[in-house]
Amino acid sequence: MGKQEPIFTRETFRFFRDLARNNKKVWMDANRERYKRTVVQPFRRLLEAVSPDVLQLDARLDTSARGGRNFSRINRDIRFAKDKTPYRPQMYLKFLAPFPGEGETGELYTGLSAKTVTVGFRIYSGAKRKESSLGVIADARILAQPKWLTQQKTKLSRRYESYWYSLEKKEWKEQSGWPANPEDWKKLQAWIVRRKLKLSDATQATFPSEIAKIFRDLFPVLKFTSLPD
Repeated sequence: MGKQEPIFTRETFRFFRDLARNNKKVWMDANRERYKRTVVQPFRRLLEAVSPDVLQLDARLDTSARGGRNFSRINRDIRFAKDKTPYRPQMYLKFLAPFPGEGETGELYTGLSAKTVTVGFRIYSGAKRKESSLGVIADARILAQPKWLTQQKTKLSRRYESYWYSLEKKEWKEQSGWPANPEDWKKLQAWIVRRKLKLSDATQATFPSEIAKIFRDLFPVLKFTSLPD
């Protein structure tokens, strides 16, 4: 067996920095092949490298890459972007929990941008909380097991950062820490549990193994909030 090679290089982060400074369609069109070489292809390799470990956690998690579901979109809808920049200088690899209908569900993710590398779990309520896995699955479990939130805080807080969003006056407000009681949960619209890594960690051959380890730690949170059994 040959020596394992890193999936990402510094060129990935350099591309995101350059895109942030030149966030216009004409620049992106001129650098399309560079984007494919330094971002798209490495992320597809990462999907292939991490997928076997993800499927060991639960075979229902989507690793097929159909319709781009495993990757975030770099294009922005500038109708809703205050700064009018048409591209996001970042990319996420996502493994979504299965969920019927159009509602939002939880996911395990890895994100790279010009200055950050993050790996973790996240879940959002979407436009209709009652139709998301938060409303359909997680709410009932929190009601039945109110101590679960405190248990996860005790187990994970030393190694992972947690923050969540409440809805106040029709605006999302970030709340630091863990939504550790049922009253917090009633207001919760999104929840992120993650670990920040160094940029250099992503350029190591061991990066997929590190991701798999973090996913194993956080899979119980995904399971509790998003999987039906």
